[in-house]
Amino acid sequence: MSSDPLLETAVDGNMLELRPVGSWTVANANLLEASCEAVVPRLRQAGALRIDLAGVRDLDTAGAWLLEKMSRLGGGGSLAASVAGHAARYSGLIEEVRQVNRRVATAPVAPNAVDAKLETIGRSVYGSQDDIAAFLQILGELSGALLGLLRRPGAFRLTSTVYQLSKVGWQAIPIIALITFLIGAIIAQQGLFHFRKFGAESYVVDMVGILVLREIGVLIVAIMVAGRSGSAYTAEIGSMKMREEIDALSTMGHDPLEVLILPRVIALICALPILTFIGAIAALYGAGLVAWFYGGMSPAIFLERLHDAVSVTHFEVGMIKAPFMALVIGIIATSEGLRVKGSAESLGRQTTTSVVKSIFLVIVLDGLFAVFFASIGM
Repeated sequence: MSSDPLLETAVDGNMLELRPVGSWTVANANLLEASCEAVVPRLRQAGALRIDLAGVRDLDTAGAWLLEKMSRLGGGGSLAASVAGHAARYSGLIEEVRQVNRRVATAPVAPNAVDAKLETIGRSVYGSQDDIAAFLQILGELSGALLGLLRRPGAFRLTSTVYQLSKVGWQAIPIIALITFLIGAIIAQQGLFHFRKFGAESYVVDMVGILVLREIGVLIVAIMVAGRSGSAYTAEIGSMKMREEIDALSTMGHDPLEVLILPRVIALICALPILTFIGAIAALYGAGLVAWFYGGMSPAIFLERLHDAVSVTHFEVGMIKAPFMALVIGIIATSEGLRVKGSAESLGRQTTTSVVKSIFLVIVLDGLFAVFFASIGM
């Protein structure tokens, strides 16, 4: 049986000699810790330190580390203690413990700001492949669901679609009309202010008409729909994901895509062209009022000039863009909702991400359409 551990001390001039005795193993950890703490003040004041292990019968990693810890405290940590008298079988253990944490800690190198920014951009670009994959997956599943509805028309959820159409279409008309009215009025006012310097006030009608019908009308409406309805879609589906309602639908044998996503996307595709038309009319009406009261151009002249400046082609360009933008907004909003985890923080993060991605892709899509229509002469 191993004897109880002891820690004897002896002083020879300015040298402090430690003589551990007995079993220095983890089984006696409490006694060993107390013995070591008792000699710490003397260790810090010693001019030299020697540890004689001749009396140690059993030694493991815990005991070896306590001895090493005391040796490093000698002289306040400035002395190199000598260790002797140990059995040959413990030499490897003692040497291994003496090498622990001997490396001097180096100060962390501050990263280069340019390199860090480039790394962030690179990681974002590399991570975008997950977003593209999720987008294509939802698009493919929606296409498959639509084909399934052609085979089974009775499975179409008309009530849900009409309800969503009311939310994203009918209820959005006031704010869409107001914002586009103000946008049209501001564009007309700025155009009149600058064109008046050249005596070309009448060209304001050309600028407002073409810009609103081709670009600004559908773009402003799509951005507003992304912020209003897209965020609502993400929050609704994300909340259902958090409460495991989507899993419950699957358990009951319902396809969440057909029940939740398809009616919302179809409603958005139907609503956005209507809202674009209303927004374009409101913007032109706002521009006409500004031209009348600010520019002195009568409504009859404004309408006549507008009739000569724009054609049905400009109107068609705007209307063709609307369903595609609605599809992008719907897919992004619903896919981000399905990515929500089980926390409110995740819901807020994915809702913000949904709006940002939708607006970005709407602007990119508008630019691609502009290039496409220019190449075919529209």
